[in-house]
Amino acid sequence: MKTLHNFLIVLIAILASWTSMGVAADAPRPNVILIFIDDMGYGDVGFNGATIPQTPNLDRMATEGMKFTDFYVGCAVCSGSRTSLLTGCHYQRLSMNAVLFPNSNRGLHPDEVTLADMLKEAGYRTACIGKWHLGHLPPCLPTHQGFDSYWGIPYSNDMWIDPANKLSSEIVLRDGLVLADLQAGHKAKNVVPILRDEEVIEYPADQTTITRRYTEEAIRWITEKREEPFFLYLPHTMVHLPLAVSEAFNNPDKDLITNAIEEVDWSVGEILRTVQSAGIDDNTLIVFTSDNGAAVGSSLPLRARKSSVYDGGIREPTLMWWPGKIPAGAVCREVAASIDMMPTLARLCGGELPERKIDGQDIWPLMAGVEGAQSPHEAYVLMHGPGTVRSGKWKFYPWQEGKGRQARDNATWQPSADPYQLYDTVADIGETTNVASEHPQIVQRLKRVYEAHVAEIKANRRPTAEMIRPGNAISPERPGRVEKTPVKK
Repeated sequence: MKTLHNFLIVLIAILASWTSMGVAADAPRPNVILIFIDDMGYGDVGFNGATIPQTPNLDRMATEGMKFTDFYVGCAVCSGSRTSLLTGCHYQRLSMNAVLFPNSNRGLHPDEVTLADMLKEAGYRTACIGKWHLGHLPPCLPTHQGFDSYWGIPYSNDMWIDPANKLSSEIVLRDGLVLADLQAGHKAKNVVPILRDEEVIEYPADQTTITRRYTEEAIRWITEKREEPFFLYLPHTMVHLPLAVSEAFNNPDKDLITNAIEEVDWSVGEILRTVQSAGIDDNTLIVFTSDNGAAVGSSLPLRARKSSVYDGGIREPTLMWWPGKIPAGAVCREVAASIDMMPTLARLCGGELPERKIDGQDIWPLMAGVEGAQSPHEAYVLMHGPGTVRSGKWKFYPWQEGKGRQARDNATWQPSADPYQLYDTVADIGETTNVASEHPQIVQRLKRVYEAHVAEIKANRRPTAEMIRPGNAISPERPGRVEKTPVKK
């Protein structure tokens, strides 16, 4: 009897704690919309101080929700970042390449549990609309990774079509192409297909309409699924090069990057309006972030840009919106990361975490604005490129300044001679002054953290999956290169 009494006390305490964090024990599970922009920088949005691109919908989302100032992604380029977001794992743990191409032979293993797998098992309807970039052939396509449906460009918009992709019997061909051209292996850089589920339904994609069409597809799907719990993953193609906008946003008085950012902002506004007009806004969580730093726009005031592990490459403009659950107008300055979506959504949506190790942590206390809530990451470690560690206010690099990509834009800058780098990101958000020599104990502690992380990942890597390419398929090699003998499977 005493054991039962103690158990009930513990159970009541857990339920009370759950409720105090903004989610009642019997609350309905939220719909989830995850908006993932391509190559949008920290300084590309009004809520982070941008004055040239006008982003009223994102700024409104920040006013009605929470801004995260120190939110990190899992890679400074495309595929690695998407892997981390969808699996809660560092991409190196899953043996994924940082960037996949149409001639890549391997992709995300379908045995890995994605957010879509987890939420589908929990009773959610799931869809991916947009850029996938985790494998463009079976068994790596979204429909093999927990998504009920897929519509979008399967990789970056500066790539080319793989002749092995299955063509729909109702394919729409553009720019004067005919079916015989594709059957003969037509390929060109920046000319990419649109897939529905696993078939090419349009080639080449009209990139001037892609942001608008992703938005229209998303609105249609949300409207159809509004009566049941749903998970929508909306990874935009823009603002990745080559930039393109629809006629409505083709303002000749503005730079193309500004127009592209403003069309993405319009898209966010349309999603918000759809959710509110459907009457499901009080039970819908919307997360907005980017896959890596700016390629064309601005990552200021952060240092460097896309491809770099300085903060300008991996610290992203991020918003969380859920009326009544996430406090309006709040700002979270704690370290959080895209890998944290998996355990956080498992908690909120009643999902079961994978049996195999993941790297993310539950950040709901941060999102709910719980007083005194702190980052669950004592140290957030990235192995991408030459590597880095963020721990509290400190950012550590286990390599000498001047050795990594995009170290400085200033031609008069002289790198520090110290073999390591350490920056106080609170006092020095632009990472301009290396203070490693002033804090040798912190340097050594974070160096050990980094080395332990690398050793653990290397000892516990899991495999990718080999994509299935028909034996008679034409070579997927990059256009302009000498064609190789077709890969036989």
